[in-house]
Amino acid sequence: MTLKCDAVFEGGGVKGIALVGAVSAIQKAGYEFENLAGTSAGAIVASLLAAGYSANEIENELQTVNYNDFKDENFLDKFGLPGVVLSAALEYGVYKGDFFENWLETLLQAKGKTTFGDIKMENPPQEKYKYKFQAIACDITEKRLLVLPGDLKLYGYDPDLFGIARAVRMSMSIPIFFEPVKLTDGSGRDHLIVDGGVLSNYPVWLLDDGTSDPEWPTFGFKLTDADTRSLNQPVHNLIRNFPNYLVALVSSMIEAHDNYHISISRGDYDRTIAISTTVEIEGGKKKIGTTDFNITRAESRALYDNGLKAAEVFLDNWDFEGWKKKYRQG
Repeated sequence: MTLKCDAVFEGGGVKGIALVGAVSAIQKAGYEFENLAGTSAGAIVASLLAAGYSANEIENELQTVNYNDFKDENFLDKFGLPGVVLSAALEYGVYKGDFFENWLETLLQAKGKTTFGDIKMENPPQEKYKYKFQAIACDITEKRLLVLPGDLKLYGYDPDLFGIARAVRMSMSIPIFFEPVKLTDGSGRDHLIVDGGVLSNYPVWLLDDGTSDPEWPTFGFKLTDADTRSLNQPVHNLIRNFPNYLVALVSSMIEAHDNYHISISRGDYDRTIAISTTVEIEGGKKKIGTTDFNITRAESRALYDNGLKAAEVFLDNWDFEGWKKKYRQG
């Protein structure tokens, strides 16, 4: 029996392989994705699913790619720490992000789905469902949350003709780590676009249809510190140097807003698949971070397994009719 669901994926950098493990369990249970959305790494997974990739195919790609290749340096970065600092000051980011965009573009080309016009939905019930996949980004020039591709019209672009890989590149532009994407609007003004996690790293609200009786559920895929869907507790970050400060700053921007938003949203925890980002390797435990580009194959596989198990446990307890009665019809 084929079941339908919408899916929203949280961002998380290299931890995104855990999302794929959860997707695998959802697909094995007979679900097909209708509408997809995500931020940063979540946007990567969602875009590939929208293009027609299966969880197994995405896993193969993410297990074989060298994440260090995503750290494509420019000329200044080759001069050690002073060059990195100067690069961040002049380009607003250490790494260019070109390798990532070309990598994703190649994968999309293999499925013949490179622009949003290629994943346009037939007869969508609402404008918000016009495209199978949507990405969250942030225009820091105008302090605006962007839902792509729809909001591209604000800048004078035809969403149908805009590249999916370019939109995902915008969504995964982790501040300071990656250079922002410059978008020039119809008036010739430049806008700097960065990681959507700055404003909404887990946009689980995005695909809700606003009715009391939705036809199918929206599942949220969220990366957590522990096997729980509850609100993350504050963690004291000991800041000893400038790199510590930058990491803490970026983490705060990406995590704080959604922690508050989700805590006051009805039913979000009950439809969230919470995936632990702490893995057990050779008898020890290790928490994988967003920018741990040196992640090993064993750690990557452990994250995938975390996602697989989390989704299996979630499905064992999922009751869509009960959820609607409690949170939409009650």
